[in-house]
Amino acid sequence: MSNMKTALLTRTLVVTSLLSLAFSVADDRGLDIARKAKNADAGFTSYEVETKMVLTNKNGQSTTNLLTNKTLEVKGDGERSLISFNSPKDVSGTKTLTYTHRTGDDDQWIFLPSVARVKRLASANKSGPFMGSEFAFEDLTSFEVEKFDFKFLREEVVGGQKIALVEMVPKDLKSGYSRKITHYNLDKNYRVEKVDYFDRKGSPLKTLIFEGYKLYLDKYWKADKLSMVNLQNGKRTELIFSGYKFKTSLSAKDLTEESLKN
Repeated sequence: MSNMKTALLTRTLVVTSLLSLAFSVADDRGLDIARKAKNADAGFTSYEVETKMVLTNKNGQSTTNLLTNKTLEVKGDGERSLISFNSPKDVSGTKTLTYTHRTGDDDQWIFLPSVARVKRLASANKSGPFMGSEFAFEDLTSFEVEKFDFKFLREEVVGGQKIALVEMVPKDLKSGYSRKITHYNLDKNYRVEKVDYFDRKGSPLKTLIFEGYKLYLDKYWKADKLSMVNLQNGKRTELIFSGYKFKTSLSAKDLTEESLKN
């Protein structure tokens, strides 16, 4: 082999190695940021919060639902949550129960008072809309690091604060998203400021904005408002939270399929 060919081959191998190292570093940093964000929100045990859900169509017409959300940490697994609709009358009594698991399919049920029965939601339908909103059923699950592949994209300064953009690719092929880009605030304990969602074809689908953050128990950042905007149909859903209560008496027996009927 000539000296020129040898030099070219060596240069190619070096470039390939450097690119592989760069991707590995990006993956590791993305995973590290996601883990720190997860750990920053751990230890709350349980909480309850009143929620106003405002659905706005592309013409600007809105309807409002009032909900109660109860969430419980589960040691060694994901979270369990119960969402109960209190008004208006046509949805009052409807309840959704979600068991998020660190690995494998999550479990979700919905209680429909009109037929007085509990329906188990198939994991294949997780990308469907939650009660006509721009949130999907899979958006109701807690964030679990084990369910995504990560890649650090870049760091920006927004409003004088450092924001890290991390790409998250769902490992579950039944997800309605091909990827998400999460904007983490590195100066505010890794809280999430924004999430960009992409559909299965890779096109921009939705954007979720977190607003009005408050610090609870000197550790937990919770937003007063979440705004999910659908970029493809022009619809919007806002979740407005009030009256957070942490470390409640909530237990696993309060969040069972049977409890949905009570």
